[in-house]
Amino acid sequence: MKEKVMDAMQKFSKAMFVPVLILPIAGILIAVGNVFTNVRLIERFPFLDNPITIGFGSILSAALLPILTNLGIIFCVGIALGLAKKKKAEAAFTALLGYFVFLNAMNKFMALREMLVPADALQGSGQALVLGIQVLDMGVFLGLILGVVTALIHNRFIDKTFSNAFQVYGGARFVFIVLIPVVVGLSILSTFVWPVVQTGIDNLGGVIQQTGNFGIFLYGTLERLLIPTGLHHLIYTPFLYTSLGGVADVGGQVFEGARNIYFAEIADPAVTVLSQSVIWDARGISKMFGLIGACLAMYHTAKPENKFKVKAILIPAVITSFIAGVTEPIEFSFMFVAPMLFVIHSGLSGLSMVALNLFGSRAIGPNGFIDFLLYNIPLGIEKTRWPIYVLVGIAFFFIYYFLFRFLITKMNLKTVGREDEGNETKLYSKKDYKEQQLAGNDGMVAASSSQDSIAALITEGLGGDSNIKTIDNCYTRLRLKLNDPELVNETLLKEQTSAKGVIKNGENVHVVYGLTVPKVRENLEAYLGREGENE
Repeated sequence: MKEKVMDAMQKFSKAMFVPVLILPIAGILIAVGNVFTNVRLIERFPFLDNPITIGFGSILSAALLPILTNLGIIFCVGIALGLAKKKKAEAAFTALLGYFVFLNAMNKFMALREMLVPADALQGSGQALVLGIQVLDMGVFLGLILGVVTALIHNRFIDKTFSNAFQVYGGARFVFIVLIPVVVGLSILSTFVWPVVQTGIDNLGGVIQQTGNFGIFLYGTLERLLIPTGLHHLIYTPFLYTSLGGVADVGGQVFEGARNIYFAEIADPAVTVLSQSVIWDARGISKMFGLIGACLAMYHTAKPENKFKVKAILIPAVITSFIAGVTEPIEFSFMFVAPMLFVIHSGLSGLSMVALNLFGSRAIGPNGFIDFLLYNIPLGIEKTRWPIYVLVGIAFFFIYYFLFRFLITKMNLKTVGREDEGNETKLYSKKDYKEQQLAGNDGMVAASSSQDSIAALITEGLGGDSNIKTIDNCYTRLRLKLNDPELVNETLLKEQTSAKGVIKNGENVHVVYGLTVPKVRENLEAYLGREGENE
């Protein structure tokens, strides 16, 4: 039972990536639009004071801001797409249809029961207009629920076929037929259940707010601590996109969730100082500053003969952590050999958020330096107080460095470059890769051969083709389901395929490769002849 629950949670966590990773694009473009309409910037740079740039910025912000007010449908389609085992496009389309059915069914039932409040009294009533239809304000939770329900029905009935005259009603059509009564029933049930659930959510949000800095510390710590399980997305997503992360009235419109409020406030010239709720999205100190200090500590404490190799391993990891906020390559470099350091890193991540809150920072940088620049710098110091973020980051760089260096040397921890004789981790270097590419007469053939050889090694490390049940990936991990996880050869995967770490949880096995994982999955599927099996 425990394995089934963990498997379900990991699948849901991975599915969340579909909508979550696309939303920052909208946020960045809203910030760009704000640059062209920002009064202070226009005063400082007079060439921006013209109808073309101001009009462009206004249109860009206005066009993208509705995405934040319609997250329910985005998550509904995205979750169904992510959880569908095959024919994902049909699952996403069916989820969209189910969303419309739910809204209209709930609206009609509420009208029959005379539950609908007047249109001018919606604010604070627990009801809202969703795609122009008045229903209970379930926010992003409606999308999550309908996405999961659609995916479950889709996976169960997508292969259902009929003969003769009923043949046309098989497959995706039958899924929709089954979905209709389920969604209608769910909409009716929700009118009774959701007000109670919403009260519980509001109370939980109140408790979190009352805990103050302790709540922030716990949130920041868990967000890092759950990385080995792949469930850390389930910690921060509710705070970013639901009322748990705060509720604010911006320009006469109510926004829920830290990131939604942030994007709404940066697009509103009337907002001079961002709200405190943005602290839930200020998760980048450890990525941009802390882990760099940790890497410097690991380099300085490495054995002299290993320092060149350690430098080659850590520098690319530092760059991806600082620029793009991808931390797993670094975290896995000490997670398994010195788990205590990972726990301390998680705690320091939580403390960094507390420090930002104490000093009144209103800047965010969830995915590294690029995000930090685009989100904060154009808005000015007064609105975001971004220099505080930088100063806190520099302080945590030194805290990480000195604390990690002290613990590594004091406790003789076997971090990168300090392994015992004969147990040193060997990774493919850039030189090795180039030599493989140059092998043979034709460059393209050599590259293909190199890819096949890596895929062959991964297959061997996973216990062979017959041991691999499913292949998938998230942002940095190759996610697999194996018949017998005990057949996994972790040493081979780490030493010969450049894997940063291997995580086992029942029949679910995650192999961490970093940002190159989509290509790793593509090559592995091509090698095994399983291309398109999840389409």
